[in-house]
Amino acid sequence: MESGGKGWLHGSLFLYTVCALALFSSCVTGQIRYSIPEEMPVGSFVGNIASDLGLEPKRLISGKARVFTADSSEYIGLDKENGHLVVKNKIDREELCGEISACSVSFDVIFDNPMELYRVTVDIQDINDNSPVFPKSKIEQEISELAVLGARFPLESAIDPDVGVNTLQKYTLQPTDHFKLNVQNGAGGNKNVEMVLHSALDREKKKQHSLILTAFDGGKPQRSATVQINIIVLDGNDNAPVFSQSSYKTSVVENAPKSTIVTKVSATDADESSHGIQYYFEHATSAVKALFSIDADSGEVKVIGDIDYEKHKQFTVKVKAKDHGGLTDSSEIIIDVIDINDNTPKITIMSFSSAVSEDAAPGTVIAMINVQDLDSGDNSKITCSIDLNSPFKIMSSLTNYYNLVTDSELDREQTAEYNITVTAVDGGNPSLSTKEILNLKISDVNDHGPQFKQESYNAFIAENNPPSTTILTVKAEDMDWGPNAKVSYFLIDGDLNGAPLASYISINPETGVIYAEKSFDYEQLKSFKMQVKAQDGGSPPLSNNVTLNIIIQDQNDNAPQVLYPVQTGGSVVAEIVPRAADVGYLVTKVVAVDVDSGQNAWLSYKLQKATDRALFEVGLQNGEIRTVRQVTDKDAVKQKLTVVVEDNGQPSRSAVVSINVAVADSFPEVLSKFTDFTHEKQYNDDLTFYLVLALAVVSLLFIVSIISIISVKIYRWRQNKLFCKSGANLPVIPYYPPVYADGTLQHVYNYEMCGTTDSRMSDVKFVRPYSQNTLVSQSRLGTVQREKKEQEVDDLTLEQKPPNSDWRFPPNQRPGPSGAGVRPDEAGAGPGVIAGTGPWPNPPTEAEQLQALMAAANEASEATATLGPRYNLQYGPEYRQNVYIPGSTATLTANPQQQVPQQALPPPQALPPAEVPKAAQTPASKKKPTKKDKK
Repeated sequence: MESGGKGWLHGSLFLYTVCALALFSSCVTGQIRYSIPEEMPVGSFVGNIASDLGLEPKRLISGKARVFTADSSEYIGLDKENGHLVVKNKIDREELCGEISACSVSFDVIFDNPMELYRVTVDIQDINDNSPVFPKSKIEQEISELAVLGARFPLESAIDPDVGVNTLQKYTLQPTDHFKLNVQNGAGGNKNVEMVLHSALDREKKKQHSLILTAFDGGKPQRSATVQINIIVLDGNDNAPVFSQSSYKTSVVENAPKSTIVTKVSATDADESSHGIQYYFEHATSAVKALFSIDADSGEVKVIGDIDYEKHKQFTVKVKAKDHGGLTDSSEIIIDVIDINDNTPKITIMSFSSAVSEDAAPGTVIAMINVQDLDSGDNSKITCSIDLNSPFKIMSSLTNYYNLVTDSELDREQTAEYNITVTAVDGGNPSLSTKEILNLKISDVNDHGPQFKQESYNAFIAENNPPSTTILTVKAEDMDWGPNAKVSYFLIDGDLNGAPLASYISINPETGVIYAEKSFDYEQLKSFKMQVKAQDGGSPPLSNNVTLNIIIQDQNDNAPQVLYPVQTGGSVVAEIVPRAADVGYLVTKVVAVDVDSGQNAWLSYKLQKATDRALFEVGLQNGEIRTVRQVTDKDAVKQKLTVVVEDNGQPSRSAVVSINVAVADSFPEVLSKFTDFTHEKQYNDDLTFYLVLALAVVSLLFIVSIISIISVKIYRWRQNKLFCKSGANLPVIPYYPPVYADGTLQHVYNYEMCGTTDSRMSDVKFVRPYSQNTLVSQSRLGTVQREKKEQEVDDLTLEQKPPNSDWRFPPNQRPGPSGAGVRPDEAGAGPGVIAGTGPWPNPPTEAEQLQALMAAANEASEATATLGPRYNLQYGPEYRQNVYIPGSTATLTANPQQQVPQQALPPPQALPPAEVPKAAQTPASKKKPTKKDKK
């Protein structure tokens, strides 16, 4: 117990539980009583409700614990973090309960999940925080000198709002030479104070007396109040007025109209000369003064305000009668307020689930409702009900508490939401009622599958349609809601003419729009069937299928084809009409067909051109060409007719046929006349179009190829920049590969290569080995005569075989020294250019560049190696026949189809015999070449 409430919490904590109805799974209600003093600071500790109820503190958070009061007052709050009840607003017992000694505050603590309710009552104990107060600071009292001993003179009592021992306890009067104090307890527990005359007054001795009246309460520390009493001694009138009743009891209906007479008091005076008794309210509270008034002459008590039973159930009013001589008498009026049914019931929704699943079981709690009526008796008895013919019912769980539960199964597709009207009716006459409307939404579950509007769909599409043409829109509706009603559309897999349906038709899964994936041809496919599946987004999803009939409509996309007469391009075919032909003579018949259908295939024949239009006519429907008049000698022998065959499509298509007609009686005559018959060239528009298209494509490919070649050349030129060193300083990398039987080198050939940065020419030096284990010594490069050069080349050919038998070069293209026979250093040739030679026919490959780079890296270790005779190679294909990369077993083989044209070879020049170096002989070189090798 914290300091704010220590010592004030009574030990009277009791719990009782009331078992709820069948809707609740366990007993969820109890009552706790605490006791605290008034005027405690805000935040003071009242009690630990979590501990007292045996609950875990986290239950207050998870159960959304909250405080509910019927009158919406918030004196006590709940600290859910530690489960403490604390003072939320400062409590003044006098303001809260007035004169009622037993004062308490009641409220409910409500939990959710599961729903629980606890009734908490906090008793408010009075503290001595109010001092007694007299209504007036000074009391004027007139007393006749003839007042008899023992005469009583009522005084206005002090008022102390406190109760119990803290309220007014005693009075004292000083001085007491003429008067003494008499205190009596009233009917309502109030103390009535009177002065009693015990010594006769003599106006001639003392006209006025001053007394001090002191009121004390019983609190600790004790509080008091004083009032001065001035007594004026009057002459004569020695009889005081006397009320007819010592106490008047009456009643008034609440909300009584103003000026209603409640009661009437009366008093009498025994003096003969007495007249004019006046009536006054004595010790009237502010509430009494605001609601009632008394006529000073008649003593009638009337209503002057609005009386509310819920605020005041009874009034006790002291009335005083005074004569003209100052003698008085007092009486008491007790007014009971009669309750009428003037308050409508109040409905409070304590807990409400605004949405419930449509598969909720009967008996599911929807809402917890509290109803209250401020009236009393039968007027406060409340009956709660809801609309009939609804799947809900309302049941009472505790006093003034009701539960709204489901009474039957729910179906969102029939009713998506309910406006439930809760009606509370009291027992008054006439009764009053209050209505509260609860809007309850039914949440959806996936219990309905999509339904198409039709059992099957027929869609028509014209042939030659462009791809992605919209054919049809299918629509399926799902009675569910939200994601459960979101329908997606799919095509059911199937084949058509050996191809999947998806290659013909596609569907938008969201809108159901069906598109054509390709152009249809009526002449190949007239109709087909497929199935569309509609599937909702529920879990698990539900689906439905529908059949779709796709019907291809014919279009006039085929021109008529003339079957007869047959049009030949190489010979002249003519129809012969004898000169004796009569009118209507059948010359020939044009026979044509149209592969379209319907009216697109209806053909009509017209004569477009004729040498003599007046001589021939063509049948509109049958294509028969007949004479329309008698043939005469003046008619030309050569007649040319042009007939147009036109279909009935929109737009129509046509074909033209030319017919040569000879007006003659014999075939030789016809032959002689038709030898110079010229044929008109007819150009096919489609062929011309394709020729122009082919020319454009070839031109485009040519331009792209040129750009690609230039780009590759530039790229390689940038990647292959190498700075060449002099040939004498390049190292030779020895390598001893295994013997290959497929035409590769059987001996080691060491190559040196350097690439220039501008000419892309290469210089490759190689020597023939003396043996597999010995390097030949280096000698100077000289010139040789053409005859010995060819002999050496033949010897080299025996050792280095080409990769295949198709590798052949003419004698003037074989590798070897050529040209002027000048050494590179003597001729002043630039780097990478061999004297007397042209540029290399092909750029060095990446393997050759790698050979040169690795050779430069091993220059130091190989600097002392001796080299054999070196030869300058002019052509790339021969020396690149087999190239070995050190550290690798890969063999780079040159393309045998790359040959250099003969005109690229310079004319051979003879070299002095003395400068010809002799290469070291090897066992392989001593072998005499055979005739086959010579050849």
